[in-house]
Amino acid sequence: MTQEHRYLILTELFLPTKGGTAVWFDEVYRRLGGKGIHILTAQVPGSEAHDKNHPNTIHRLDLARHPWIRPSSLPAYLRLFFRGLRLGLNHDFEAVHAGRVLPEGLVAWAIARLIRRPVVIYAHGEEITTWRRSPRRLKAMTFAYRHADKIIANSDFTRGELIKLGVSAGRITIIHPGVDLERFHPDYETADLRASIGLGAEQRLILSVGRLSRRKGFDQVIAALPSLLARGLDVHHALIGIGEDREYLELRARQHGVSERVHFLGHVDAAELPRWYCAADVFAMPNREIDGDTEGFGMVFIEAAACGTPSVAGLAGGTASAVLDGQTGLRIDGESGQAVADALLALIRGDSGGHDSLANGLTQARIGFDWSLVAEQTRNLTG
Repeated sequence: MTQEHRYLILTELFLPTKGGTAVWFDEVYRRLGGKGIHILTAQVPGSEAHDKNHPNTIHRLDLARHPWIRPSSLPAYLRLFFRGLRLGLNHDFEAVHAGRVLPEGLVAWAIARLIRRPVVIYAHGEEITTWRRSPRRLKAMTFAYRHADKIIANSDFTRGELIKLGVSAGRITIIHPGVDLERFHPDYETADLRASIGLGAEQRLILSVGRLSRRKGFDQVIAALPSLLARGLDVHHALIGIGEDREYLELRARQHGVSERVHFLGHVDAAELPRWYCAADVFAMPNREIDGDTEGFGMVFIEAAACGTPSVAGLAGGTASAVLDGQTGLRIDGESGQAVADALLALIRGDSGGHDSLANGLTQARIGFDWSLVAEQTRNLTG
């Protein structure tokens, strides 16, 4: 019989909050134990319905920032600490896990030392490259990472960034996030989705999923459309997600004369997301680093792979762990519009290195990123 673990998990990001990190923690800890795993997280809209039948014990806190307090995150730190310490004193946890280094990691370290349990901190990559530009955050982040008993890094890139901070390589374990193979698979019917944006069977669809922010490279995909049209492809681009770049991307579409071919879908129902991956001929997020902000891994790439859809990814950050170049897609310079257009053309036409290689690569990705394997790696790490 598989052992059910007893952990205290501190994570500001947890379902129903959107994003890959929130999905990761929900998927892993429900597989590692039952009510003996206590998850301390943020109060968000829809949380009551989500938590009602959850196998773990969920505790919700108001972790909002208050700009009139300095630092604005102080209330969040204090609430996490006092509630987490109370839980730690009242339950016999094996370890304390932190979803990120700040604020959760620093708070988890303090609680773990007081209740004399090991602390594990997750590292995602972009928080390191972004926060190290702030001396105060860099100091706190470095302290927490260096004093953790174990660190889970989501990619080789993130491991390298941790080592640059002086973290001992022996305390870092790479565990990639995973994908739910019962939801993400290539066997969905998609004609109705394509018809909803005016596409027929012969037209081609590029899909992008993620926050509409500059580093994702969605503007480069839009800019590539005229070139693809000139090369004989009747192609459209659908974007799932919201974000600060919506107006900018709409402007780019108008500037390139492709507004009628760019479809902003906003949020889509979770049940429909795998169908959209299957509806697309290629998935595209040619990410690049902007002011230290980069992609630590990219769960959307493995979701696409699980649905049998190849990806175009940028070279920046940790995408090499998520996209196997020439096997599950192509990694290119996200700063180069020409490289983005050429990669999209190659994948849509199927001349990117062989159909068999691509098919085999996508199949292997489905097997290698199953959430059950991620949970088992986490189980082995923490005992």
